[in-house]
Amino acid sequence: MVTSAHPSVGGTTLRVAVIGYGGAGRGIHARLVREAGHRVTAVVVRAPERRADAEQDWPDVRLHGDVASLLADRDAYDVVVVASPTALHAEHARSVISAGVPLVVDKPLALDSAAARTVVEAADAAGVGLTVFQNRRRDPEQLTLRQVIAAGELGDVHTFERRWERWRPVPRQRWKENDPVGGGLLLDLGPHLVDSATQLFGPVTSVRAELRALTTPTEDDVFLVLHHGAGEREVVSRLWAGSLVGAPGPRTRVLGTGGAYVVTTFEDDASPFEVFDDAAPEGSEGWITRGRERVAVPRAPGGHADFYAAVATWVLDAGPVPVDPWDAVRTAEVLDTARRSHAEQRTLAV
Repeated sequence: MVTSAHPSVGGTTLRVAVIGYGGAGRGIHARLVREAGHRVTAVVVRAPERRADAEQDWPDVRLHGDVASLLADRDAYDVVVVASPTALHAEHARSVISAGVPLVVDKPLALDSAAARTVVEAADAAGVGLTVFQNRRRDPEQLTLRQVIAAGELGDVHTFERRWERWRPVPRQRWKENDPVGGGLLLDLGPHLVDSATQLFGPVTSVRAELRALTTPTEDDVFLVLHHGAGEREVVSRLWAGSLVGAPGPRTRVLGTGGAYVVTTFEDDASPFEVFDDAAPEGSEGWITRGRERVAVPRAPGGHADFYAAVATWVLDAGPVPVDPWDAVRTAEVLDTARRSHAEQRTLAV
């Protein structure tokens, strides 16, 4: 059971410590913590400009130069968010677990499935609460698609396609593009794409992958084919992630015996397919299509800040874990298999 330093009280504000205050720590986690009505009370950060950002964002924040200093300041927070570079996730997570503090780890949980498994096993052995930041489960398109499938609008689904593509011919100068160990789109976007597919269609039985590095030292062009189930109930997922894509999209296409669900664009990324949404009614999310027939789908309620609302319930009120960390291990196993598939140029069982 996860416990808090404070008794559970309705409306209690969750106090969050963040390890790393860059694009993920500040730009995603701290922003969503605020949107959910909670507070960042401690940050591990070294760069002077990022220390200034943290103090500006959270005037009473406690700043620490390393993880050990943060963990010695235990009365300052209820939960720790590991938002450091990917190559440090497992190390930082094990340190927090050793201190007995519940934690959220940004995806991916670790560089590979073996390291991810050791982190989850350590948390289980210590009785420390651990969850993984799979915020894309709360994307409106994912929530809406779940409802469409559950309602039987598509009949029996046989194909799931999702693209996470960008037109970025000049790479950003940051570790995600340049770190050959922890960077690259397979580890950056792959966990979201694989998790989305498995949440909808169950465990992956086999993988075929193509990985390329077009403009960066690590892969910036990824294509995965996943198989779920077997026989007549088999679903094939085709997943793309790319940075050198002048025509991104369509974002999501799901095909079934009764029709298709299509989302043409994603988060205002520039795409020639956005013209298809000119006639989309307010509050809709994608289309159900059957040939030329097209019907807008009402958007399901929800959003990414709901993840931190769920974290607060988990930490302060012993609620359910927002994301089972073993899901992250299974996703890492799929990504490991994808690397081997590319190297061996063949489909491999997971």
